[in-house]
Amino acid sequence: MKIHVLETPASASIFVARILAAQVQKKNGSVLGLATGGTMPPVYEELLSIARKQRISLTDISTFNLDEYIGLSPEHPQSYSRFMRHHLFDRIDCDRSRLAVPRGDSRDPDAEAQRYEAAIKQSGGIDLQLLGLGANGHIGFNEPGASFSSRTRVETLSEDTRLANARFFAHGEIVPSEAITMGIGTILEARSIVLLAAGESKAPAVRAMIEGPITPDCPASVLQKHPNVAVVLDAAAAALLSPSESITHHGVTPAQPEPTNAS
Repeated sequence: MKIHVLETPASASIFVARILAAQVQKKNGSVLGLATGGTMPPVYEELLSIARKQRISLTDISTFNLDEYIGLSPEHPQSYSRFMRHHLFDRIDCDRSRLAVPRGDSRDPDAEAQRYEAAIKQSGGIDLQLLGLGANGHIGFNEPGASFSSRTRVETLSEDTRLANARFFAHGEIVPSEAITMGIGTILEARSIVLLAAGESKAPAVRAMIEGPITPDCPASVLQKHPNVAVVLDAAAAALLSPSESITHHGVTPAQPEPTNAS
Protein backbone atom coordinates (compact mmCIF):
# COMPACT_ATOMS: atom_id res chain seq x y z
CA MET A 1 0.00 0.00 0.00
CA LYS A 2 1.46 3.34 -1.11
CA ILE A 3 0.17 6.41 0.71
CA HIS A 4 0.28 9.85 -0.87
CA VAL A 5 -0.49 12.93 1.24
CA LEU A 6 -1.35 16.21 -0.47
CA GLU A 7 -1.87 19.54 1.23
CA THR A 8 -5.44 20.18 0.07
CA PRO A 9 -8.48 18.27 -1.21
CA ALA A 10 -8.01 19.97 -4.59
CA SER A 11 -4.42 18.79 -4.97
CA ALA A 12 -5.43 15.27 -3.88
CA SER A 13 -8.12 15.25 -6.57
CA ILE A 14 -5.59 16.33 -9.19
CA PHE A 15 -3.25 13.52 -8.14
CA VAL A 16 -6.01 10.91 -8.50
CA ALA A 17 -7.14 12.28 -11.87
CA ARG A 18 -3.57 11.95 -13.13
CA ILE A 19 -3.51 8.31 -12.07
CA LEU A 20 -6.72 7.68 -14.02
CA ALA A 21 -5.39 9.51 -17.07
CA ALA A 22 -2.14 7.55 -16.94
CA GLN A 23 -4.09 4.28 -16.93
CA VAL A 24 -6.12 5.31 -19.98
CA GLN A 25 -2.94 6.33 -21.79
CA LYS A 26 -1.20 3.10 -20.85
CA LYS A 27 -3.88 0.70 -22.04
CA ASN A 28 -6.26 1.27 -24.92
CA GLY A 29 -9.71 0.15 -23.88
CA SER A 30 -9.01 0.35 -20.16
CA VAL A 31 -11.74 -0.92 -17.86
CA LEU A 32 -12.24 1.54 -15.00
CA GLY A 33 -14.19 1.01 -11.81
CA LEU A 34 -15.71 4.34 -10.81
CA ALA A 35 -17.04 5.87 -7.61
CA THR A 36 -19.43 8.63 -6.61
CA GLY A 37 -19.76 10.81 -3.52
CA GLY A 38 -18.73 14.28 -2.53
CA THR A 39 -15.00 13.83 -3.16
CA MET A 40 -15.35 12.62 -6.74
CA PRO A 41 -16.67 15.54 -8.88
CA PRO A 42 -13.30 17.39 -8.78
CA VAL A 43 -11.57 14.19 -9.87
CA TYR A 44 -13.78 13.83 -12.94
CA GLU A 45 -13.49 17.52 -13.75
CA GLU A 46 -9.69 17.30 -13.64
CA LEU A 47 -9.68 14.07 -15.66
CA LEU A 48 -11.66 15.81 -18.42
CA SER A 49 -9.25 18.76 -18.29
CA ILE A 50 -6.20 16.50 -18.56
CA ALA A 51 -7.75 14.54 -21.43
CA ARG A 52 -8.50 17.75 -23.29
CA LYS A 53 -5.08 19.35 -22.73
CA GLN A 54 -3.05 16.20 -23.42
CA ARG A 55 -5.36 14.90 -26.16
CA ILE A 56 -6.05 11.67 -24.32
CA SER A 57 -9.01 9.86 -25.85
CA LEU A 58 -11.65 8.50 -23.48
CA THR A 59 -13.60 7.03 -26.39
CA ASP A 60 -12.59 3.41 -25.87
CA ILE A 61 -12.84 3.08 -22.08
CA SER A 62 -15.33 0.81 -20.34
CA THR A 63 -16.56 1.65 -16.85
CA PHE A 64 -18.39 -0.05 -13.98
CA ASN A 65 -19.70 2.01 -11.11
CA LEU A 66 -19.47 0.64 -7.61
CA ASP A 67 -23.09 0.95 -6.60
CA GLU A 68 -26.58 2.34 -6.96
CA TYR A 69 -29.50 2.96 -4.60
CA ILE A 70 -32.35 0.45 -4.86
CA GLY A 71 -35.60 2.13 -5.80
CA LEU A 72 -34.12 5.05 -7.75
CA SER A 73 -34.50 5.24 -11.51
CA PRO A 74 -31.55 6.45 -13.62
CA GLU A 75 -33.37 9.78 -13.96
CA HIS A 76 -33.76 10.40 -10.23
CA PRO A 77 -31.73 13.49 -9.23
CA GLN A 78 -29.84 11.54 -6.55
CA SER A 79 -29.25 8.35 -8.51
CA TYR A 80 -25.62 7.53 -9.18
CA SER A 81 -26.49 7.04 -12.82
CA ARG A 82 -27.58 10.69 -12.98
CA PHE A 83 -24.45 11.71 -11.02
CA MET A 84 -22.16 9.98 -13.51
CA ARG A 85 -23.93 11.38 -16.56
CA HIS A 86 -23.64 14.89 -15.17
CA HIS A 87 -20.01 14.71 -14.09
CA LEU A 88 -18.52 12.46 -16.78
CA PHE A 89 -20.59 10.32 -19.14
CA ASP A 90 -22.41 13.13 -20.97
CA ARG A 91 -19.09 14.91 -21.50
CA ILE A 92 -17.14 12.18 -23.29
CA ASP A 93 -17.54 10.62 -26.74
CA CYS A 94 -17.95 7.01 -25.73
CA ASP A 95 -20.36 4.18 -26.51
CA ARG A 96 -22.85 4.48 -23.66
CA SER A 97 -23.32 0.72 -23.58
CA ARG A 98 -19.81 0.48 -22.11
CA LEU A 99 -20.56 2.89 -19.24
CA ALA A 100 -22.27 0.72 -16.65
CA VAL A 101 -24.16 1.56 -13.47
CA PRO A 102 -26.39 -0.99 -11.69
CA ARG A 103 -30.09 -0.52 -12.34
CA GLY A 104 -31.50 0.53 -9.00
CA ASP A 105 -35.05 0.38 -10.34
CA SER A 106 -34.78 -3.25 -11.44
CA ARG A 107 -37.80 -5.37 -10.52
CA ASP A 108 -35.39 -8.04 -9.27
CA PRO A 109 -32.39 -6.37 -7.57
CA ASP A 110 -30.77 -9.71 -6.75
CA ALA A 111 -30.86 -10.76 -10.39
CA GLU A 112 -29.53 -7.34 -11.41
CA ALA A 113 -26.61 -7.77 -9.00
CA GLN A 114 -25.79 -11.16 -10.53
CA ARG A 115 -26.04 -9.72 -14.04
CA TYR A 116 -23.69 -6.87 -13.11
CA GLU A 117 -21.14 -9.22 -11.58
CA ALA A 118 -21.20 -11.35 -14.74
CA ALA A 119 -20.74 -8.26 -16.92
CA ILE A 120 -17.60 -7.27 -14.99
CA LYS A 121 -16.15 -10.73 -15.54
CA GLN A 122 -17.11 -10.70 -19.22
CA SER A 123 -15.26 -7.40 -19.68
CA GLY A 124 -12.02 -9.08 -18.63
CA GLY A 125 -12.00 -7.49 -15.19
CA ILE A 126 -11.30 -4.01 -13.88
CA ASP A 127 -7.89 -2.51 -14.60
CA LEU A 128 -8.14 0.37 -12.12
CA GLN A 129 -10.75 0.71 -9.39
CA LEU A 130 -11.43 4.14 -7.89
CA LEU A 131 -12.72 4.13 -4.31
CA GLY A 132 -13.91 6.61 -1.73
CA LEU A 133 -13.96 5.86 1.99
CA GLY A 134 -16.93 6.00 4.32
CA ALA A 135 -16.52 7.44 7.80
CA ASN A 136 -17.29 3.96 9.14
CA GLY A 137 -14.68 2.40 6.86
CA HIS A 138 -17.01 1.21 4.13
CA ILE A 139 -15.89 0.88 0.51
CA GLY A 140 -18.60 0.82 -2.11
CA PHE A 141 -21.63 0.18 0.05
CA ASN A 142 -19.94 -2.69 1.88
CA GLU A 143 -20.85 -1.82 5.45
CA PRO A 144 -18.95 -2.99 8.56
CA GLY A 145 -19.37 -6.73 8.93
CA ALA A 146 -19.44 -7.41 5.19
CA SER A 147 -17.64 -10.56 4.10
CA PHE A 148 -14.28 -10.06 2.43
CA SER A 149 -15.33 -12.65 -0.18
CA SER A 150 -18.65 -10.95 -1.00
CA ARG A 151 -19.68 -10.39 -4.61
CA THR A 152 -22.00 -7.81 -6.18
CA ARG A 153 -25.20 -7.99 -4.17
CA VAL A 154 -27.98 -6.13 -2.37
CA GLU A 155 -26.73 -4.49 0.83
CA THR A 156 -28.72 -2.89 3.65
CA LEU A 157 -27.29 0.54 4.44
CA SER A 158 -26.35 1.47 7.98
CA GLU A 159 -28.06 4.37 9.69
CA ASP A 160 -24.72 6.22 9.78
CA THR A 161 -24.34 5.89 6.01
CA ARG A 162 -27.90 7.06 5.37
CA LEU A 163 -27.43 10.05 7.65
CA ALA A 164 -24.15 10.95 5.96
CA ASN A 165 -25.81 10.85 2.53
CA ALA A 166 -28.99 12.66 3.55
CA ARG A 167 -27.36 16.00 2.66
CA PHE A 168 -27.56 15.05 -1.03
CA PHE A 169 -31.34 14.54 -0.91
CA ALA A 170 -34.12 17.12 -0.82
CA HIS A 171 -35.45 18.17 2.57
CA GLY A 172 -37.84 15.52 3.83
CA GLU A 173 -36.87 13.01 1.15
CA ILE A 174 -36.15 9.53 2.48
CA VAL A 175 -32.69 8.14 1.77
CA PRO A 176 -33.00 4.60 0.35
CA SER A 177 -32.27 1.85 2.84
CA GLU A 178 -30.70 -0.57 0.34
CA ALA A 179 -28.28 -0.48 -2.55
CA ILE A 180 -26.72 -2.76 -5.12
CA THR A 181 -22.98 -2.74 -4.54
CA MET A 182 -19.90 -4.46 -5.85
CA GLY A 183 -18.76 -6.86 -3.16
CA ILE A 184 -15.41 -6.67 -1.43
CA GLY A 185 -14.30 -9.78 -3.28
CA THR A 186 -15.26 -8.11 -6.55
CA ILE A 187 -13.31 -4.96 -5.67
CA LEU A 188 -10.21 -6.92 -4.68
CA GLU A 189 -10.06 -8.53 -8.13
CA ALA A 190 -9.25 -5.16 -9.72
CA ARG A 191 -5.67 -5.16 -10.97
CA SER A 192 -4.99 -1.85 -9.27
CA ILE A 193 -6.89 0.34 -6.81
CA VAL A 194 -6.73 4.03 -5.92
CA LEU A 195 -8.61 5.29 -2.87
CA LEU A 196 -9.27 8.98 -2.24
CA ALA A 197 -10.22 10.40 1.17
CA ALA A 198 -10.30 14.02 2.28
CA GLY A 199 -11.29 15.93 5.39
CA GLU A 200 -10.77 15.47 9.13
CA SER A 201 -14.00 13.48 9.45
CA LYS A 202 -12.30 10.66 7.50
CA ALA A 203 -9.11 10.62 9.61
CA PRO A 204 -10.23 7.88 12.06
CA ALA A 205 -11.33 5.62 9.21
CA VAL A 206 -8.06 6.30 7.36
CA ARG A 207 -6.05 5.30 10.43
CA ALA A 208 -8.12 2.15 10.93
CA MET A 209 -7.74 1.25 7.25
CA ILE A 210 -3.95 1.66 7.18
CA GLU A 211 -2.72 0.98 10.72
CA GLY A 212 -5.45 -1.12 12.27
CA PRO A 213 -6.04 -4.86 12.08
CA ILE A 214 -7.56 -6.36 8.95
CA THR A 215 -11.11 -6.82 10.12
CA PRO A 216 -14.67 -6.71 8.69
CA ASP A 217 -15.34 -4.02 11.29
CA CYS A 218 -13.41 -1.72 8.94
CA PRO A 219 -14.05 -3.09 5.44
CA ALA A 220 -11.36 -0.88 3.86
CA SER A 221 -8.70 -2.53 6.01
CA VAL A 222 -8.73 -5.50 3.62
CA LEU A 223 -6.96 -3.28 1.08
CA GLN A 224 -3.79 -3.97 3.08
CA LYS A 225 -3.83 -7.37 1.36
CA HIS A 226 -4.04 -6.04 -2.19
CA PRO A 227 -0.70 -5.90 -4.07
CA ASN A 228 -1.31 -2.61 -5.89
CA VAL A 229 -3.13 0.06 -3.87
CA ALA A 230 -2.51 3.80 -3.85
CA VAL A 231 -4.17 5.71 -1.00
CA VAL A 232 -4.43 9.45 -1.74
CA LEU A 233 -5.22 11.76 1.18
CA ASP A 234 -5.34 15.42 1.98
CA ALA A 235 -3.48 16.59 5.08
CA ALA A 236 -6.62 16.57 7.24
CA ALA A 237 -7.52 12.98 6.39
CA ALA A 238 -3.92 11.90 7.09
CA ALA A 239 -3.66 13.75 10.40
CA LEU A 240 -3.88 10.68 12.65
CA LEU A 241 -1.37 8.52 10.77
CA SER A 242 1.97 7.61 12.34
CA PRO A 243 5.13 8.48 10.37
CA SER A 244 5.96 5.71 7.90
CA GLU A 245 8.27 5.03 4.98
CA SER A 246 5.19 4.13 2.94
CA ILE A 247 3.91 7.72 3.16
CA THR A 248 4.98 10.23 0.52
CA HIS A 249 4.20 13.89 1.15
CA HIS A 250 3.64 16.11 -1.87
CA GLY A 251 3.52 19.87 -2.20
CA VAL A 252 0.54 22.04 -3.06
CA THR A 253 1.12 21.20 -6.73
CA PRO A 254 1.29 17.39 -6.79
CA ALA A 255 4.04 15.63 -8.65
CA GLN A 256 3.14 13.37 -11.55
CA PRO A 257 2.22 10.03 -9.95
CA GLU A 258 3.92 6.82 -10.97
CA PRO A 259 1.84 4.70 -13.38
CA THR A 260 -0.14 1.86 -11.85
CA ASN A 261 0.82 -1.74 -12.54
CA ALA A 262 -2.42 -2.45 -14.38
CA SER A 263 -2.04 -3.73 -17.92
